[in-house]
Amino acid sequence: MFKGREYIIILTMLAGLVLTGCGEYEKILKSKDFPLKYEKGVAYYEAGDYVRAATLFDQIANIYRGTTKADTVKYYQAKSYYGQGDYVMAGHYFTELASTYPNSVFLEESHFMTAYCFYEQSPRPELDQENTYKAITALQMYMVRYPDSERIPECLRLVQELSDKLVEKSYISARLYYDLGYYKSAIIALRNSLAEYPDTKYREEVLFLILKSSYLLADNSVISKRMERFQSTVDEYYSFIGEFPESQYAREAERIYTASMRILGDNIN
Repeated sequence: MFKGREYIIILTMLAGLVLTGCGEYEKILKSKDFPLKYEKGVAYYEAGDYVRAATLFDQIANIYRGTTKADTVKYYQAKSYYGQGDYVMAGHYFTELASTYPNSVFLEESHFMTAYCFYEQSPRPELDQENTYKAITALQMYMVRYPDSERIPECLRLVQELSDKLVEKSYISARLYYDLGYYKSAIIALRNSLAEYPDTKYREEVLFLILKSSYLLADNSVISKRMERFQSTVDEYYSFIGEFPESQYAREAERIYTASMRILGDNIN
């Protein structure tokens, strides 16, 4: 362990190094030596100091426009923002690089990173999935452009992950109507979810929720609509049990069927 005096000396030395580094960076920011800014920007980037790197590349991006280093500056600018976790700005600069410099050696990576930045912005399933759709589209476009790319397996994995998220979003949104007691809307939303994603992993539960929503809608209906809706419930039961005869919901489905048939029978009698 360091003694008190030694500890103070070490802290003082470290503080001096930090201040020296800050002073050097401030001088570079104010400098008109653009090659130096480029050199230091690369150095900061490689050292993982993405904030300083991005600031320097922001300063010189327009200066180098039209030169042989223009796409390289734009690439480092985009990567510096990506390193900070700023996927909006990173995606913007990767898109700009790809559209402005179609012959760049960074073109393929820029197309992939544009898609990956959308992927990084894709939120949890409960939220709006605009960026999820954009990510899927961009990844699919990348695979069309570069069918032999070594990134194809990763693209396929990402598309599947994003697609699974859309399936879950569809299920959650439809399920919400049921949870709120809006059974007529729930039936419509659940059916739409199945139509859009027929192979969803939630298929069994969705079909059961349609059955249960149909029963609850019928049970809470005015007299003039009850019989028609209970008959629809019976129809939903046959659809459900025909597809999932060993379902975990089979017992409850049977109770719904029995109750519906009893009401229909009583009405006939």
